[in-house]
Amino acid sequence: MIELRNLSRHYGATRVLDGVSLTLEPGRFTALLGPSGCGKSTLLRLVAGLDRPSTGQILFDGRDVAQESPSERNVAMVFQAYALYPHLTVAQNIALPLAMRRLGRLGRSPLGALSPAVRRTRATLARDVRAVAELLEIVPLLARKPAQLSGGQQQRVALARALVRDPSVFLLDEPLSNLDARLRIQMRAELVALHRRTGHTFLYVTHDQAEAMAMAERIAVMLDGRIAQVGSPRALYERPATCDVAGFIGAHPINLIPGPPEGGLPPALASGQPAPERPLVVGLRPEHLTPAADGPVQGRLDRVAFQGDVQVLGLRLEADGTPLRATAPPDWPAPDAGSAVRLGYRPEHLHLFDAAHGTRIANPGEESSCA
Repeated sequence: MIELRNLSRHYGATRVLDGVSLTLEPGRFTALLGPSGCGKSTLLRLVAGLDRPSTGQILFDGRDVAQESPSERNVAMVFQAYALYPHLTVAQNIALPLAMRRLGRLGRSPLGALSPAVRRTRATLARDVRAVAELLEIVPLLARKPAQLSGGQQQRVALARALVRDPSVFLLDEPLSNLDARLRIQMRAELVALHRRTGHTFLYVTHDQAEAMAMAERIAVMLDGRIAQVGSPRALYERPATCDVAGFIGAHPINLIPGPPEGGLPPALASGQPAPERPLVVGLRPEHLTPAADGPVQGRLDRVAFQGDVQVLGLRLEADGTPLRATAPPDWPAPDAGSAVRLGYRPEHLHLFDAAHGTRIANPGEESSCA
């Protein structure tokens, strides 16, 4: 169990983290999701022991480790840059953390082979390296140098080097960012499979919400140095706690319209009861707003983006010109730009937020908790 309690980190007058509290449950895959500059990599460095908090506690199974080194915490970190040693083979790169831990300077030198104890330790290291290489299916690569590997192969080597230490927690800082789109999707599946096989705790930092939604069991959304909401991917998508979270989650940016708007988006609740008497922001995801001959929303089509399985429509509300995004099936016969388009939605897909504070207003019967 890893608990972060009221962590803050500031550099001079610049406050990067502001009172962050988060619990990482043992054996769970948690994603730390947020835009660039929100403090998520700083938080990861604090957990790893590469930096120290200005205030707050970092607890590993109830023990405060905020002042301990990375080696004392037994964490493994995989960075965006894989940091493989180019002059070492794959096997040597993987074995390096174990060699540094189990062998002294003499044992790591060529003269170490003269010692029977060193030879036994080296044989154990070779077995450990072989075992993790089999797990990640990179045994044929063990004799190669990093320059002879593809990006995906280098990623596996970096993971193997972390895994061979048998750490208490894996910390991954946007490790797939350097890969092409097809390979990223493949490596997502491999990381999820690795987590299931090992049962280790994973904390995965990313700015890509699709990546977090596809991989993580729990997501902590981080905005401006704070944790905005923690929950399952489904909970964050269906019950975002704030306008900011709603705008960050989802394959297509959500429509957030100051209300009560004109043009067919009444702030009606799913039960048909009237909305509370206060200024609102109405949220409706593009995938829940689609062409319908008798739909209540009327807009003017600006553009159509064909994306294979869906068409994304850019429109403006007929009444006041408010920009709007909607989706249509790939075979929908898109009219010319400037044409009138009627759109429909289901009332239960509306998200209502208090305009003054940006916080969610729960529909009747909806669970108030967003975790």
